[in-house]
Amino acid sequence: MDLPALIAFIEVARYQSFSLAAEALFMSQPAISKRISALELELGTTLFNRINRQVTLTEAGRALLPRVQALRTELEDIRRLASNLSGDVQGKLTMGTSHHIGLHRLPPALSAFNQRYPAVQLDLRFVASEQACQAVERGELELAIATLPNQLPEQLQAQVIWTDQLHIVTSPNQPLSRLGRIALEALVQHRCVLPSKDTYTYQIISQALGKLENQLAVYVSTNYLETLKMLVSAGFGWSLLPDTLLDEKLVIVDTPLQLQRELGVITHRKRTLSNAARGMLGILEELS
Repeated sequence: MDLPALIAFIEVARYQSFSLAAEALFMSQPAISKRISALELELGTTLFNRINRQVTLTEAGRALLPRVQALRTELEDIRRLASNLSGDVQGKLTMGTSHHIGLHRLPPALSAFNQRYPAVQLDLRFVASEQACQAVERGELELAIATLPNQLPEQLQAQVIWTDQLHIVTSPNQPLSRLGRIALEALVQHRCVLPSKDTYTYQIISQALGKLENQLAVYVSTNYLETLKMLVSAGFGWSLLPDTLLDEKLVIVDTPLQLQRELGVITHRKRTLSNAARGMLGILEELS
C-alpha cells in the first residue's frame, strides 16, 4: 500500500476537503485526488462521500482512518529511532505551541535552537494548547509547548518549564479598579471577558470560583490573550491574564484569589523523541 496515498487520506479526512489537504501537503488538488482514487481502487471501496462539494468519510473510511493514523505514527517513530542512531541532529521537528507562548516565552529558545542546530527543519504550528495536546496524542506533533492541563491522558507526559502568575485585571477607567479589595461574590457581578469554557485557562478560574462560576457575566469570549488584554483596556470588563501581559493600561484587582498556570512540554510516553526534539528540550531546560 502506497504510504503517500495513506498520508493524503489522513489529511483529506482531517480537513474534510481535498483543496485544504493539498495546501497542507504542498501539493496540487488533482494530485491529491489521484492518490485517493488509487487508494480506493486498491482497496476496492470508496473512502469518501463527495456530495455537493461536501467531503465526508464513508463507513469504510471511518473504519480505516484510526488504523492508518496508527501506521503513520509507527513509521515516523521508526524513522526517528533509526535517525537517532547516527547521533546527528538533523531532519524535521514538528512541534506546536500556543500564540501567547510563541510570542512571549519561546523566542529565546527558538533563536538558540536555530543557531545550535541549523540542519533541523523546524515545522512550528500555532494552535490552542488543548488542540496541541490532542495532536501529540494522535502523533501529528512530536511535542507541544503549551499550557498544561490539570490531568493529562495516560499516554502523554508533561514537563513544567515556566509558571505564569495569573491576575484579575481591569481598566484604570473602570469602577472596579477603585474598589480596593473585593469579595468574589461582588467580582462576578461585574462584566468580564474570558477564554472559552473548553480552555485550560478558563478551567483555572472556573475551579477557583466554584459555584459562583454560574454567575459570571461573560460579555466577550476569545482564546487569544492579547485580544483579551485589548478588550480589558477598552473597558469591556475584567479578565484573567498572566504577568507577561501586564502594563500601565491594566490595573490588578485585589481579590482573595491566588492563581497560576503551568506552561511546559508535552510528549508521548510510548514514542521515540528525535535528536532534534531532545535538543529543543535541552534548550528549554537551560533557559527556564
